[in-house]
Amino acid sequence: MKQVFRAALVAAVVILPASFASAQPAPDKAAHPYIRTMGEAIVSAKPDCARLDLGVVTQAARAQNAAAQNAAQTESMVVALRRSLGSEAEIHTSGYSLTPDFSYPKGGGQPVLTGYTASNTVEITTAGLADLGKLIDAATQAGANNVRGLEFLLKDEAPVQARALREAAQKARASADAIAAALGLKVVRVLSAEQGAPQVVRPMRAMAMAAAAAPTTPIESGNIQVQATVTLTVEVAP
Repeated sequence: MKQVFRAALVAAVVILPASFASAQPAPDKAAHPYIRTMGEAIVSAKPDCARLDLGVVTQAARAQNAAAQNAAQTESMVVALRRSLGSEAEIHTSGYSLTPDFSYPKGGGQPVLTGYTASNTVEITTAGLADLGKLIDAATQAGANNVRGLEFLLKDEAPVQARALREAAQKARASADAIAAALGLKVVRVLSAEQGAPQVVRPMRAMAMAAAAAPTTPIESGNIQVQATVTLTVEVAP
């Protein structure tokens, strides 16, 4: 698994303001001369599952006809999805609407009812990343005409977050050691450690309707990046 790391280190020696925010009480500057450093790390990981919205949008002059046509196409789409995905995937309805359509005269006046639009969207979660293109093609051939919201995920982000935090902490400590050594000091102990909330950057594709002429819709998953920051306050002494 490829790793990408980036470090941004910020340090201040002894002269930090007393208003420094921490989950622990601020160290006593007189009793504990200290250095504060921050380490940042980014870890990249390959996604192992994906979430996708597939839908059917239909229009008709009457609400009943729009709804009936939508129901038939959606049922066909869901059958095709279950046939392609098997029992390992999660499929559930994420949205449904039936709304009137109006035309608005250019010269003003009352809008005119022209028909109705029915929309039904299902959300799919699957680990079959290699078959996403075939899945989209099967859904569109069965009646889906609204493909959007493809997002790649990790089933369990905790191990990657832990790696990012560990790398960030190591960078913060290395910075503290380097600054202390440059000043003729050494790190005695860690007074406090704070972590920022890990940030997860997931590759996402804003998708339009798949082209029917394409042999297979190409899908590239990319990498998920987890960013973490750790701030250390360490006591120093000659």
